[in-house]
Amino acid sequence: MMRRTRMMSNIQVIRVSAKSETPLLDKVTFPSDLRKLKPGQLKQFADELRHEMISAVSSTGGHFGSGLGVVELTTAIHYVFNTPDDKLIWDVGHQCYPHKIITGRRDRIRTLRQGDGLSGFTKRSESEYDPFGAAHSSTSISAAVGIAVANNFNGKDDKAIAVIGDGSMSAGMAYEAMNNAAQAGNKLIVILNDNDMSIAPPVGAMSAYLSRVLSSREYLSIRDLGRQIAKRLPKSLGTTARRAEEYARGMATGGTLFEELGFYYVGPIDGHNIDHLLPVLENVRDAREGPILVHVVTEKGRGHPFGKAAADKYHAVPKFNVVTGELQKSAPKAPQYTKVFADALVSEAERDDKIVAITAAMPGGTGLDVFGKAFPDRTFDVGIAEQHAVTFAAGLATEGMKPFATIYSTFLQRAYDQVVHDVAIQKLPVRFAIDRAGLVGADGQTHAGSFDVAYLSTLPNMVVMAAGDEADLVHMVATAVAIDDRPSAFRYPRGEGLGVELPLIGKPLEIGKGRIMKEGSKIAILSLGGRLGEVMKAAHDLDSRGLSTTVADARFAKPLDQAMIRDLAANHEVVITIEEGAIGGFGAHVLDFMACDGLLDRSSLKIRTMKLPDIFQDQDSPEKQYETAGLTASHIVETALRALGRNDFEAGRSAHA
Repeated sequence: MMRRTRMMSNIQVIRVSAKSETPLLDKVTFPSDLRKLKPGQLKQFADELRHEMISAVSSTGGHFGSGLGVVELTTAIHYVFNTPDDKLIWDVGHQCYPHKIITGRRDRIRTLRQGDGLSGFTKRSESEYDPFGAAHSSTSISAAVGIAVANNFNGKDDKAIAVIGDGSMSAGMAYEAMNNAAQAGNKLIVILNDNDMSIAPPVGAMSAYLSRVLSSREYLSIRDLGRQIAKRLPKSLGTTARRAEEYARGMATGGTLFEELGFYYVGPIDGHNIDHLLPVLENVRDAREGPILVHVVTEKGRGHPFGKAAADKYHAVPKFNVVTGELQKSAPKAPQYTKVFADALVSEAERDDKIVAITAAMPGGTGLDVFGKAFPDRTFDVGIAEQHAVTFAAGLATEGMKPFATIYSTFLQRAYDQVVHDVAIQKLPVRFAIDRAGLVGADGQTHAGSFDVAYLSTLPNMVVMAAGDEADLVHMVATAVAIDDRPSAFRYPRGEGLGVELPLIGKPLEIGKGRIMKEGSKIAILSLGGRLGEVMKAAHDLDSRGLSTTVADARFAKPLDQAMIRDLAANHEVVITIEEGAIGGFGAHVLDFMACDGLLDRSSLKIRTMKLPDIFQDQDSPEKQYETAGLTASHIVETALRALGRNDFEAGRSAHA
């Protein structure tokens, strides 16, 4: 009851503040409208913007805490800078909802993460205010450097402003970009949004005063004069003077690291105090020196109406009741694949003390929070550093440990060179547990696990598995534990399993051996991964049409079960492969084997491959995404009937509509 009362009072404060006249937010469609407001009105505007975001996300779900934490910062940036001519690049994009509301998209904000709606991330095709698309972290500074250098070439005075969170600063790419930022000069401004680590905690009035002074034109002019004088001094004296100035400021403000990387550091300042933000941002906007880094301290989830309890759960939320805060989650019908994996890994680790687990800043998303509670000393969260995670795992494997690098499919793409060079070439037994395989729904094209089968199966020395159901996932965990002479990977989708009975203990599978799920004689469907349930539905439909159908679960994309493929080709008129991956994956490997083995020489054999379409699919529900992709039971039936030259496939589609 206390929690509800506190939440309602927060919302009432926002409403009362805007009661006297038309809400300021209603007067702002674009940042040019925002700039017509007086500075003293911006706090009320930010309150209304925060309330609008809370209301919108309650009806759509989405990333929540990050956006709430940058409401004042978003307001100040668009007020001070001339966007969209000045380019604002949000790192990751989790925090972009307030930005979208005030850049001409408020009327569509309740379509976030839905089919034909707004993306949950920044997207170039969506708005000129999104100059660079995001969704994976730590890219903003590199992009901003590129934009700033291009402005120099093109003779433009426009700025490039990168907003990057302290969590994203754990990725090496951010430092690679900063190391090369000097060439961007004063066209580049990086805003470090420190909402977790608190790199330098003092953010009170004195800190704000110092930040204003240190970013002022007068101070920068004096500093530049001092540098010119230092250049005329003997080299040793000039170096001493420069270091004395930088380290003195570093001791007061915490900026020594950034100064060493070539940035002029300002901060830290309170990211929720607009009176502090405006003069500092105006100073850095007008500075002749650069690049400049502004250190802003914010509170993730600021103004959250449901209190700070379990704040980590509000990074992303489903739809919720805006009055009670109750999350609108449907009751699961079957265990979640991620939970099945986590429990299976814990079970294996109880019997094998060599097993360790690694995540790249996603312990909850990958299920390693469960493993971490059971084995805290054997769990490693390396931050947003997938490249390091993979090579770290390789190092562990050289000394006889059994590392499980547990990473989303889309994030493992970031470490492909390490997978190739540091793991596969050396035949090190790193186990890759690949979550979010296939299409993932609301996060859309940037988070789809479309390519891992293709990019892993092409590598020598790699074993690649895909779970057709949650029981087989348990066995694949045990299989990965047993493989100690080469790397292995197993993939599994987001969401619920098929509701099959789970084994108490996983049993290692025979490497490269599939399984027959259902015997038939005319059509064979060879499935890899999470489409197995739809394949079984399609097979029963085909049986009802008098078309006897075999269902085979390949289990392995590499090595292939060659004997099973030969048998399917020899004893069926139609062979269909199906996978939730891109072209060049499982189906391509099957076709290559069949061609080399002479199995395609039989003219009466008809082969069809079903895979994800050769596009980047936008966000929608997973069900609709797979419908669009043509990978449902009705599409499988249609493919089989077309292969046989039958024209009754429309009836098959309507039966499963």
